[in-house]
Amino acid sequence: MKFLTRLYLALIFLGITIAVGFSQNTINERDNIAPSTSLPLPYHLDPHSKIKAPHSASVPAIRFLSSTDFFPFNYRNSSGRLVGYNIDLSNEICALLDISCTMQAWPWEQIKNALKDNQGDALISGLAINNESANQFDFSNIYLMLPARFIIQKSNQQFFDASDLENKKIAVIANSAHAKYLNKYFISVEQVVFDSELEALKSLQNGETFAYFGDGMRASFWLNENINCCEFTGEAYFNSTYFGEGMSIAFPLEREAVRKAINYSLAQLKRNGKLDELYLRWFPISFY
Repeated sequence: MKFLTRLYLALIFLGITIAVGFSQNTINERDNIAPSTSLPLPYHLDPHSKIKAPHSASVPAIRFLSSTDFFPFNYRNSSGRLVGYNIDLSNEICALLDISCTMQAWPWEQIKNALKDNQGDALISGLAINNESANQFDFSNIYLMLPARFIIQKSNQQFFDASDLENKKIAVIANSAHAKYLNKYFISVEQVVFDSELEALKSLQNGETFAYFGDGMRASFWLNENINCCEFTGEAYFNSTYFGEGMSIAFPLEREAVRKAINYSLAQLKRNGKLDELYLRWFPISFY
């Protein structure tokens, strides 16, 4: 499984939102919160890369394409406005390049054809990097990776040792990439499989399982609503074979100038701290 599909991500987020009463207004209000800079963030991008600044004439504007159903990256808020991590990122890119940009919203099932048909210059909506998409599009450098994480009850934190989980009950989603990863690298654990992420996390909360293993990004939202119960433990696990290549921006094959301009922007945004600030604005509980 190269990368969790957008639909799966969207459904899981929706399930968490409904089940725990998570308010998107909470996220919208984070614009007024000064993000912490104390958390270490991984360097998916080299801030010292030697990518040359693009000539203004080569990329006078960028037409971004986005979907509206990919919370918290691209979605409509209660006022109907298109918001999200990716929307803010595109705004930062355009501000840094000092160019005019537009954002077009498309249904996900049409968005790839829109990009191929020259309806836009860049697709910023979580298109998975796999063999099929790599033959149709170019991609920017990775700007956000989605690691797997263990979650444990706070009271059991002292008892967690990733190298010694023999016979420990680990909650996991049935047939998921995370279950397959456990089968390969943590063969001594006792997997307790569930049909949904919420069921698996509930088993941890109720003390029925020792830990949960799954997608750190999605779980961070659950932790935000259950902060007194549980927390991440151990390291973040990055593996492109199981958990995907990460978040990237897609381009038509002939948009080399736009791709280079965006890669330059991403490196500069990492260097000046804007990329870290954006991450902490949308993900106050770091999944790294």
